[in-house]
Amino acid sequence: MDRISDHAAHQSALSSSSAQPAAPQTGALGSVQPGTLPSFPGRRSAMIDWRRKMSDHIAYALLVYTALQIFVTVGALKSSGGSLLPYFALVMLVVAIIPACRRFESRWNRLTDEQAHDPALARYYKRDRLALWALAIGLPFALTALFKGLAIAFA
Repeated sequence: MDRISDHAAHQSALSSSSAQPAAPQTGALGSVQPGTLPSFPGRRSAMIDWRRKMSDHIAYALLVYTALQIFVTVGALKSSGGSLLPYFALVMLVVAIIPACRRFESRWNRLTDEQAHDPALARYYKRDRLALWALAIGLPFALTALFKGLAIAFA
């Protein structure tokens, strides 16, 4: 089991062990103080759903990835002449991104409804979001550069 699920399971065990939910801390004027979240029973829809946010980022990252892949591969095809290496790079790019995106999606979809709204998962979400975008933006350039280098080395 990964850290996200472990953390979420630990947080739900902590929250289920307390008899009464903690009331939000309020200041003199009744506003919620920084670092605390108000509790609104029955208003889960207003809370952050990490599963949906990650799914949205995966969809946008795939669009960006596809656009970059087309742009970079077409540029490599124009410069390489009759080599099959850019086509091989295109296939490798598709093969590489699908398992990575499925991994990100499955990690977040395993969360229960309670865990999906846990604000303590923000740092794991940010870490996975950064890794996803690094892959989506960096992978087309890295693999195309690798295959262009191989084409130059073996030419």
